[in-house]
Amino acid sequence: MTTTHNGFPGVTEDWLDPSELPLFLPAKPVPALTEAGREAQARRPADPVSGAAEAVAAGPAGMDWGLVQAMRAQVAEQLAQDGRTGFGQEERELGRSIITGLVAAETRARQSSGQAWSVETELAHAKAVFDAVFGMGRFQPLLDDQSVENIMVVGHDTVVLEHTGGLITEHDPVAESDDDLIAWVAFMGSRSEANARSFSPSNPHMHLQLDDGSRLAAVAWVTPRPTVVIRRHRMQQVSLDDLVAGETISPVAASFLAAGVRAGLSVVVGGPMGGGKTTMVRGLCNEIPPEEMIGTFETERELFLHEMPDKHRVVIPWEARPGSGEVGPNGTQAGEITLAECLNNSFRFNLSRLIVGEIRGPEAWVMVKAMESANGSLSTTHARSAGRVMKKLISCAMELGPSVTSQVAADKLADAIDIIVQMRMETVAAADGQPSRRYRWVSEILHVIPGEGKSGYAETRLFTTDPGSRRLRPGVLPDELRFLAGYGFDLAGYQRELGA
Repeated sequence: MTTTHNGFPGVTEDWLDPSELPLFLPAKPVPALTEAGREAQARRPADPVSGAAEAVAAGPAGMDWGLVQAMRAQVAEQLAQDGRTGFGQEERELGRSIITGLVAAETRARQSSGQAWSVETELAHAKAVFDAVFGMGRFQPLLDDQSVENIMVVGHDTVVLEHTGGLITEHDPVAESDDDLIAWVAFMGSRSEANARSFSPSNPHMHLQLDDGSRLAAVAWVTPRPTVVIRRHRMQQVSLDDLVAGETISPVAASFLAAGVRAGLSVVVGGPMGGGKTTMVRGLCNEIPPEEMIGTFETERELFLHEMPDKHRVVIPWEARPGSGEVGPNGTQAGEITLAECLNNSFRFNLSRLIVGEIRGPEAWVMVKAMESANGSLSTTHARSAGRVMKKLISCAMELGPSVTSQVAADKLADAIDIIVQMRMETVAAADGQPSRRYRWVSEILHVIPGEGKSGYAETRLFTTDPGSRRLRPGVLPDELRFLAGYGFDLAGYQRELGA
């Protein structure tokens, strides 16, 4: 007999409500099943959540994405009618109930027409609608996959995944069209409660931290097709020991960097895009004593030290905020908060470490100010070699204006920076059609001091790698750095490897 179930007509009691599965927690008692219901129960996968995720990930062949979008619109409309416009727990619970009814009604309609869904397809559509309303849409299964580290999308139908360990694979489309991909990016930017971002022809670039902490970069209109890159920082609580185990750095070099951080030396990590710079900085931050109070300054949060209270007791994470509209008399847009403003504000917070994130332009001056104001600051920048890091930072500092000459920038940077760590990345194509793999490692470590020559600074190569090798070997150790042995630097090991 047809009854009203969960407030939705046309749903029989022998249909297993998705809200009673782990996918839509909290679970409720399962109603008594008819014989047909018991047969359907027997066909269900042992792990309904995994079954749903696999069906969603299967792409258009296993999904009616047009139906998913139609249901998403219906859920959004019903939530709006109920006065629910946020993404909190109450909205999610109500959304689950609405989705339950919509999927149940669709299931009954298809059964009546002889086009019944499989149990897996039914569950997958329920999850896909929920993800479209409250999650990251068709990106959600990829973000849920703990093996996926980076997602690269060029147009809606070219999707490349980089997994932890460096494996590179291709994936099914994440949208029905390029326009749908653009609409998804715009929606993600507009719904950010703390720091909303605009994505439009007048704002064709967008950088955003997603709800789960992933970092999204998107561009459209100024490129032939919309492009999206999502970086998942799977290795947030990483130590230098972990990087040694992964052959990213040698044990002796790791002991040197750990000692340098403990001793309060300022370090810049250079390398290519996606070269492991942020992971290296997290490993270095792991050496900061837990009693020290830390301030982080980033255009988009990547370090997440504030989410590691067992490692860092007090962390204040500042994040810059882009403005909108016309530029005011002070040269900034309405609502804009710069890294320089964040740093100036931090000086009243009694911090002992000031960590400035990625240096891409005039924020190099913010990094210098942080290094001058506190011991042991850390930053990253893009550079092809350790020797080019200083040149890159000088160029960035000069973007501040004509008052910052090359000589002024070089003098200030050389006085502020102590150590440069260079990351290198190599993609190796596997034979016999197997996926490619990426390798990342530390290729050089330099010591920087002010100099009297034309450049304004002098560099000493402390560690280097030979061509074709990923193993660091000792170079030259200045006498003024031998004190690091008192902070845990394996000086004896350095000398043994140097002699070998």
